[in-house]
Amino acid sequence: MIKRELIIFLIVGILTVAVDFATYSSLLWFECVGADLAKAIGFVTGTVFAYFANRFWTFGGRAHTSGSAARFILLYAFTLGANVWVNSILLKQFSLHSYAITLAFVFATAISAALNFLGMKFFVFKSPRSQEVA
Repeated sequence: MIKRELIIFLIVGILTVAVDFATYSSLLWFECVGADLAKAIGFVTGTVFAYFANRFWTFGGRAHTSGSAARFILLYAFTLGANVWVNSILLKQFSLHSYAITLAFVFATAISAALNFLGMKFFVFKSPRSQEVA
């Protein structure tokens, strides 16, 4: 079961990252906002897609459980902070290199994706059995 969820999560993640990166890079390209705000906006845009795709596709369309939306918001607030923090540190670290934006984005995304999968699996979209035990 976890293997199937992980594979679908990765597909949803790729789509989510595409939305995030398109938003982030567009905001930077058009100089609409600074890098940190652009990263946050991109992340939040992807988050909206990720919630519905993961709820209905990755984790089997489980019935809405009380507090799942609040747990999702809490998880994504935490991983947003981690994402922007890692991105910011790496942009500063590699600022002299042409690949800085891409490298920072990829590493920040990898960290937040790992945290998101674990958080959604065991905190947000817990299986009914794990809720009974808890």
